[in-house]
Amino acid sequence: MQFLRGVMETVSAVSNLFSNPYRVREVPLSEYSGGGKVKLKEEGRMVLYKNTPCQSWDCLLKCPDTPTVALRLFQVNSEEDAMNWFPQYALKLRPFYETLPLPKPEAVQPIVDCLRSHADWSSAHIAVDTGLRECLKHNHVQSQINARDGAGQTPLHLACERGEVACVRELLEECQARTDIKDKNGETPMHCAAKQDSATIIQALCSRMCAGVNELNGAGETPLHVSCRLGRVEAVNALLGGGARCDIIGSRGYPIHAAMKYSEKSCAEAVLDADPGQLQVEDAVYGGTPLHWCKTAEMCRTLLERGCLVNYLSKTGESALHVLTKRGRFDASMVLLTHGGEPNLKGQDGNTALHLAMKMDHMELIKALIVFGADVEIHNDLGETPGLIAARTSKGFEDIMHVAAAVGAMSRGREEVDGFKTGSRKIDRLLCLDGGGIKGLVLIQLLISLEKEAGRPIKELFDWVSGTSTGGILALAIVHGKDMEYLRCLYFRMKEQVFKGSRPYESAPLEDFLKKEFGENTMMTDVRHPRVMVTSVLADRHPGELHLFRNYDPPSLPRERPYAGTATFLPLTIPQEQVVWRAARSSGAAPTYFRPMGRFLDGGLLANNPTLDAMTEIHQYNKSLKAEGRGLEVQRLGVVVSLGTGKPPQVVVNSVDVFRPSNPLELAKSFVGAKELGKMLVDCCTDSDGCAVDRARSWCEMTDTVYHRLSPQLSQEVMLDEVSDAVLVDMLWETQMYLYEQRENVQLLAQKLLNGY
Repeated sequence: MQFLRGVMETVSAVSNLFSNPYRVREVPLSEYSGGGKVKLKEEGRMVLYKNTPCQSWDCLLKCPDTPTVALRLFQVNSEEDAMNWFPQYALKLRPFYETLPLPKPEAVQPIVDCLRSHADWSSAHIAVDTGLRECLKHNHVQSQINARDGAGQTPLHLACERGEVACVRELLEECQARTDIKDKNGETPMHCAAKQDSATIIQALCSRMCAGVNELNGAGETPLHVSCRLGRVEAVNALLGGGARCDIIGSRGYPIHAAMKYSEKSCAEAVLDADPGQLQVEDAVYGGTPLHWCKTAEMCRTLLERGCLVNYLSKTGESALHVLTKRGRFDASMVLLTHGGEPNLKGQDGNTALHLAMKMDHMELIKALIVFGADVEIHNDLGETPGLIAARTSKGFEDIMHVAAAVGAMSRGREEVDGFKTGSRKIDRLLCLDGGGIKGLVLIQLLISLEKEAGRPIKELFDWVSGTSTGGILALAIVHGKDMEYLRCLYFRMKEQVFKGSRPYESAPLEDFLKKEFGENTMMTDVRHPRVMVTSVLADRHPGELHLFRNYDPPSLPRERPYAGTATFLPLTIPQEQVVWRAARSSGAAPTYFRPMGRFLDGGLLANNPTLDAMTEIHQYNKSLKAEGRGLEVQRLGVVVSLGTGKPPQVVVNSVDVFRPSNPLELAKSFVGAKELGKMLVDCCTDSDGCAVDRARSWCEMTDTVYHRLSPQLSQEVMLDEVSDAVLVDMLWETQMYLYEQRENVQLLAQKLLNGY
């Protein structure tokens, strides 16, 4: 029987060796009172036995409160392992079994696992890692509070790295742990705390006047650099509140550069709020500002909205636009271009951004740069022009040169026309601007072309300006002397704010934009020349009526009301009482896009192409002058310029038939037909080309008035609320192609406008 029990014990011991020799188990001490069990070592409560029957070495932890039971900490089959681990167990576990209550296997297991996994750790390190704060008060542990492991880390490093707030406080307040010790990477405990997205540990360290708050580690980073790089915004704020400085330069740059490099917007904003001077600091390697380090459109906007210099050159002679172009970052480059980025600025080796885009054959960037005025004829230091590079590398060389020729012709036109003398004007000149939402960019591009060809601001080229919706906003901008290229940038910038969310959009962003540009209290009659008329629709009646906002007194001739009725309506305000921004908002209140402006809806519902309505208004105005005996003030309408927002391509419509369905298939057909019919009705009502143009041209021919219509054919339909920069750049690219085709007509038109016909 005794033999059988010995065999069973041996089998059990061997089984344990093959499972997990370091698993903590409760064992009866009676097993070690004889039968081939030899005590080899004893230190404190730790005893090492040699188990002869199964050739194993067992480490036991005796428990005074349970004299018949012990904890076996390991059972290994290697004497070398046993002799290596036993002294470490005996030394490092003593603070734990002397401090903690009666140990249980499940409580001891994490401690011994930690000891084995980190043989270079002291008992203090183990106490921190296992969260056993009470053990930190043990005398032996107190002597190891500032001990360093193989990586040079102290227990405080470890507590900060683990995010153990309670341990950090215990180490600082009770154990007086040092905060200035650096590990092998040159990092202080504050560097470890900076990696956590928590303010609590940093605040605890800073309360002790932590010496490491502005220390550089081996990589040349302060804790603030580290937090900015990792996007730990709470840590950034805590560091700044605890005395961290933003103006300490690291191996590559300042903390703001780290935030920009890793696109951590909140961290960048926190740094800039604390020290606005960081907006233009130069990095240590390239002399680049934070803008040079941007990778995304959002990060570019963050800096530009705070007023950073968009065309600043680094020590290597590059602007941020050069850097972004080299990296092919289209969206971010668009932000720079729409905030005044200069596409013709020469950088390293005399290259402009267009040189770099041509070398990469990046068509999106090439289009954007040329649309915004990049010159294909500028030479770099090697004598190369962007056009020459395009001829070697670009698949779209022919189109590029056509558009570039149009842009170049506009610039040269300005120089040639500067010597013209406008002389005394013989006729009135009318400019009419269609509606079209964000496609107002097409109008702006056409106006830039005409303005450069004439060498005069648009405001000086016309006596009357009319517009609908986006055209109405631009008409008011022209009258108030807004620069066209500024407006192009403005449209690109404001679309993200105005067309935000889903339709119908919030009106506040659009209204704030209009108030900022025109002034909150600017009245329609504050600027008298040229005369402007902006269309809108009175929607407080049925049928609705066309209404014109004017900066002059309306014609005084009595007009027949188009519809008879008994309804009475509130009187309309006179021009002297009309606010400009409200007039603009009323003209652009497109149904389903924005809410009505009081009783006004978008003028495009009745006059998306306002040409005939504008000519009718001028005719009525002149009749009124004659009736008042002021016939000498009448000027004949001699030139009408109508600008469109681009013609969408015609597509095949399968059916517009709407009928009562008798089966599921017919239901689907009826639904499709209703959808197509609805779209057709809306498009016909707001069509600004086709019949509207034919009527205006015929009317002008009958009255011997010169008529010019400019509206490019677009290859795809562009929505009124389109926000994609790529789509809009393509639209402007096609506009420039169209202007190249129409260059002779544009030149002729400019001459007629200047010479008074």
